[in-house]
Amino acid sequence: MRIILVGLQILAEHICLNPSVVSELECRQMTSSQSSMLRTKEIPKHCLHQSHQGIGLILLRRWFSGGVCKSKARLDGKTVIITGANTGIGKETAKNLAQRGARVILACRDLEKASKAADEIRKDSGNGNVLVQKLDLASLQSVRSFVDRITETETHLDILINNAGIMWCPKWKTEDGFEMQFGVNHLGHFLLTNLLLDLLKKSAPSRIVTVASLAHSRGKIHFDDINLDNFYDSAVGYSQSKLANVLFTRELAKKLKGTGVTANCLHPGLIMTDLGRHFMSTPVIWLTVLLTPITALTFKNRWQGAQTTIHCAVAEELDNVSGQYFSDCAVKDAAPQGRDDEAAKRLWELSVTMVGLDESERQKLHVPKS
Repeated sequence: MRIILVGLQILAEHICLNPSVVSELECRQMTSSQSSMLRTKEIPKHCLHQSHQGIGLILLRRWFSGGVCKSKARLDGKTVIITGANTGIGKETAKNLAQRGARVILACRDLEKASKAADEIRKDSGNGNVLVQKLDLASLQSVRSFVDRITETETHLDILINNAGIMWCPKWKTEDGFEMQFGVNHLGHFLLTNLLLDLLKKSAPSRIVTVASLAHSRGKIHFDDINLDNFYDSAVGYSQSKLANVLFTRELAKKLKGTGVTANCLHPGLIMTDLGRHFMSTPVIWLTVLLTPITALTFKNRWQGAQTTIHCAVAEELDNVSGQYFSDCAVKDAAPQGRDDEAAKRLWELSVTMVGLDESERQKLHVPKS
C-alpha cells in the first residue's frame, strides 16, 4: 500500500505541474499555504506531510475526473433517443438533456427499470416529456419494431445517442446468433442508426453520438471469425465491439457528408457502472475489493462519465464536426486501427449483410450490394 501511495504522490506532483489540469495560481496557493504553516510551526511536520498527501490526492482525483461540458445550449423542441438510458451514464445523459428542455426517449430492454428511471428523470429535471420505449439490441426484430413505433409517433429526431452496451460477458449469443458483445454494442446500433437515417436527415442539423471506449485501442476486427467461435475471450470480444464503434462512426460520417447529420464517437472514461457487472462476478472480485481505494480516486462517477457524451450532443462548436473520436470533451486521436479506412469499409459491408438491410434500406446511404 505504501508503494501505491508513493506512486500517487508522484503522479499528484506531475498533475500540479500540468497547467491543463490545475492552474499555477492554485498550486502556488497550496504551496504557500503549506510553507506558511511550516514557518509558524503551528502544525507538526507529520501532520504537514499528511496534509501534503491529502492535497496530492485531491489533485489526483481532479485529474481523473476529466473534462466538463461547458455548453449551456437549450434543447427545447428537440427530440433525443438514448439507448440504455435506465442506468449509468445513459441515465445521467438523459437527465441533463431533459433539463435542457428536450423530449427524451429512453430506449431500453427492461421496461420496469426504464419506467422507474424515467420517473426519477422527470422529477429531477422538472421535464415531464420523458418517455420509455422497448428496445432490445440483442434482437434485430426488436430494433425494427422500435423504429416502426418511433416513425409512427415522432415527426423528427434531432439527436441519437448509441449508449447501451454490454461488457466482458460469458460466451453468450444474441437472438440472431451473433456474439453478444458484437451484436449488442455494434450490430444492434448499426441497424438502429441506419433505420433512423431518414428521420435524422429530415431533422437536420442532427447528430449521432456513439459511446465507444479506449478499449478500442486493444481491439481487432476478427473478420474471419467475427463471432469468436474458434476462441472466445470476453475482453477480446469487448475490444472488438468498441473498435467496431469507432470504425462505424468513421465510415458513417463519410457517408453522411453534406446531409447535415454528423456522427461522432467517444471514450467516456473509467466509470463504475452496471456495465461491468459480469466482470464483478468473476473470480477477480477480490482484486476489485483490494483496489477499492484506488478506483475511488481513478474512476469517474456517473455525472463525470456523462460529460463527453453531453458535449458531443449539444456543444455549439461541434455543429460541423463529424467522424471524430472524443475523450474528456475534446477531440483525440483514435488508435491506428480505429483510423483504418479499409477496415471501416469492410466492416460496414459485413454489417450490412449480418443485420439484413434490404435494398431500399441500403439506398439510404447508397450502400453497395455485398
